Amino acid sequence: MAPDVRAADPVTGRMTRGLHAPPARGAARRREILLAYAFLSPVLLFFLVFLVLPFLFAIVLSFSRWNGFDLADIRLVGVRNFVGLVSSTSDFVSPILVRTVLFAAGSVSLALVASVTVANAINRLRFQGLLRTLYFLPIATTVVAVGTVWKDMYDPSGGVINGILTGLGFTSVRFLTETDTALPAIVVAQAWASLGIAVLILTAGLKAIPEGLYEAAELDGANSWHCFWRITLPMLRPVLLFVTVTQLILGLQSFALIIVMAGDGGPAGSTTVAAFEMYRQAFKFGAWGTASAMALVLFLIILSVTLFQLWFSRNQDEETLA
Repeated sequence: MAPDVRAADPVTGRMTRGLHAPPARGAARRREILLAYAFLSPVLLFFLVFLVLPFLFAIVLSFSRWNGFDLADIRLVGVRNFVGLVSSTSDFVSPILVRTVLFAAGSVSLALVASVTVANAINRLRFQGLLRTLYFLPIATTVVAVGTVWKDMYDPSGGVINGILTGLGFTSVRFLTETDTALPAIVVAQAWASLGIAVLILTAGLKAIPEGLYEAAELDGANSWHCFWRITLPMLRPVLLFVTVTQLILGLQSFALIIVMAGDGGPAGSTTVAAFEMYRQAFKFGAWGTASAMALVLFLIILSVTLFQLWFSRNQDEETLA
C-alpha cells in the first residue's frame, strides 16, 4: 500500500491527501543528490581514471599482444597468454605462484602473531600512545629505506644479526645470497614492515572490549591466559579478519622490498614472486599481454582468498550465535 502523504493546499490552506510527495520536496531531494555527486565528482573521477580504466585496459591487454609503445600495435590473441602461463615451459604457476602464496602466508602469519602479542602487551602498559607511535613509524618509512636497513642487518660480515649469531657461537649465515634462506629472510622483513599498522588496528580493537568481561571472568577464577583465549581473541575476530585480509593482499602484491633486498629475483630466481615477474615481463621483456594475464590471474586469486576468508568468518559467527 502506498504511504499516506498529506500536504497543505497552497490556495485553501486545507490538508489534502495524496500518494506522492509534493513537487517542491521532490525537487529539493534531486538538488541534494546532484549536490552530493558534485562534491563526490573529484573522487569518482580519480577512481575512474586511475582504477577503473587501467583495470579495464589490463583485461583487454591480457587477451592481446602489445610491446608497450604504440596503441595501434595491440593485437588480440584470445586466450593464448593464459595458455602460455599454464604450459609446461612456463614457471609462472610453479614455482612463482607457489612461492608468492608462501611468501604472503609466511609474512601474514608472523605479522599476526607478533602484532597480537605486542598489542596485548601495550594495552597493559603505560604510555600506550608513545608505544603505538614507535611501532607505527615503519609504516611512515619508505620501502627502500626499510629494505636497505634489513639488507645491512643481514650482511654476513658486519651485520647486526650475524654479529649476534657469531657472538653466540654460531657460524655466519649468508641470508640473502643462499637460495634456502633468501626468501625467509625477506619474509621476516616484510612482516616487520607491516607490524605497525596491525598493532595500531589491534590496540583500537582491544580498547573496544568491555572491561566488565575481564572482571567477571576473574571473579569466576579465570587467569590471564584463559581471558586471552576465551575473551580477547573471540572479541577481536572481526579486527583480526580485517588485518588478515589487508595484510594478505599486501603480501601477494609485494615486490618492491624484494627488489631492494635481493635485486633481480636472486639468488637463482629463488625470490621471484608474481608481482615481480609481471614487472619483468612488462618493462624488461616488453610482453605487456603476458604481464596483464599474470596480473588478472593474481587478482582472481586475491579475490578468491578474500571471499573465502569472509565466508569462513561469517560461518564461524553464525555457529557462535547458534
